Amino acid sequence: MARIAIALAEDYADWEIALLTAMSRSFLDVDIVYASPDGAPVTSMGGLKVTPDCAYAALKADTFNALVISGGMSWEKGNAPDLSGLVDDFRINDKLIAGICAAASALAGTGILNGVSHTGNGLAAHKAYAAYLGDARYKDQPQAVSDGGVITAAGTASFTFTVEILKALDLWVPEVQAEMDGFAAEYS
Repeated sequence: MARIAIALAEDYADWEIALLTAMSRSFLDVDIVYASPDGAPVTSMGGLKVTPDCAYAALKADTFNALVISGGMSWEKGNAPDLSGLVDDFRINDKLIAGICAAASALAGTGILNGVSHTGNGLAAHKAYAAYLGDARYKDQPQAVSDGGVITAAGTASFTFTVEILKALDLWVPEVQAEMDGFAAEYS
């Protein structure tokens, strides 16, 4: 069974991971583990209160297939958690790492986007981090980008973010594709 760690922070963007978590649990029986910086409950931008399973420190990369980080307002408010240790652990263990919205820029701040193609809410948001040197690999596009075990997306790309994660984890099966096609039909 696949296991996905979801890193949440206060004021996380609940819609950015909703399709991924629902599809993964309901159709694929994926084990989803939610974590917050200290294991305390967090509230989304939309007011959804989540009591996580654990703190970030309890997420051991060797027991997961992926780390997914939801964006949100904590980066804009200046109270975002430090994700560098968590990201480093998953990267060293060759696990999939995915960040959407402001979390893609937080990944830029760890330096892991410097060597892979990536996207996000905008190049300027990534360049706000001193460790980011990946300008030449930035893709200014509305869909998620997957490269080298790292997936990034703008906050408006939760659909393709979900698709790229499921594909990277070899979970893109016909039943899931058929279900996801229903969501994509709105945009065709």
